[in-house]
Parts: sequence; C-alpha cells; structure tokens
Amino acid sequence: MLNTTQSATMRAQKRFQSGFTLIEILVVMAIIGMLAVMVAPNIFRQQSGAQRDAALTQISSLETALDAYRLDVGQYPDSLDGLIENDSDRAAWNGPYLRRDLPQDPWGNDYVYDSDGRSFTLISYGPDGERGGEGDDADISLQ
Repeated sequence: MLNTTQSATMRAQKRFQSGFTLIEILVVMAIIGMLAVMVAPNIFRQQSGAQRDAALTQISSLETALDAYRLDVGQYPDSLDGLIENDSDRAAWNGPYLRRDLPQDPWGNDYVYDSDGRSFTLISYGPDGERGGEGDDADISLQ
C-alpha cells in the first residue's frame, strides 16, 4: 500500500498533467483563425448593406418632410435647415417638419441637398464621402 505522502504526490502530479498541451492549444487557435477568415467578410458585407439601407430610409424620411414643407409653403426650401426653422419667413410655414435635428448619413457625413424651389436632389456620397464612386462607395439616392 502507498503511504500518505506518496498518495498526495501522485494526486498532485495527476492534477498537473490534466491540462492542455501547447499543441492542442495551437490547433484550437488555428481552427478559430480559419473560421474568422471565412466568416468576417460576410459580416462586413452585411454591415455595409445595412448602412446603405439606413441611408435610404433616412433619405425617404427627409423627402417626406420636404414634400410636407412644399405643400405648406409652395416651394422646396433653399437648404435642409428650412425643415427645422422658418427660413422662408412665410406665415404658411407649419414646421418643424422633422422630430429631431437633421440626421447625418450612417458614415457621419451631411446629406447633399440642392433645390431650385420646384424640384430637389438629395444624396449621400456613401462611405468615402466623395461624389461618384463604385460598389460600396457609390452615391446613394432614391432617384
């Protein structure tokens, strides 16, 4: 039979040997790395699409507010600020036409608005913030 000292020593050695080896840890890390490489592009592609959808939704809301402004005042405002405050000094202004301040696009840029009073264009330049572009950097509008 084993005495108490030998028994305690064997238990301590068994506990010490019950961990993972360096090779096992490296294999698990390699598998996690391969999964990340395969999954990450899909996640980023979906995020880009969600940001484009958010920009289209904001543009649609702004266009609705602009149409309400035009119905009240008779023409579109000179700038988007006209949706928040009466820049036309007309009594027919029945705003503010937005519940909150003017939104920025999902990339933190201002929407580009141009109007001659009868019609308007409303554009987000996308993630690059510059006119034009292709693919994910393409301009976003409802027209």
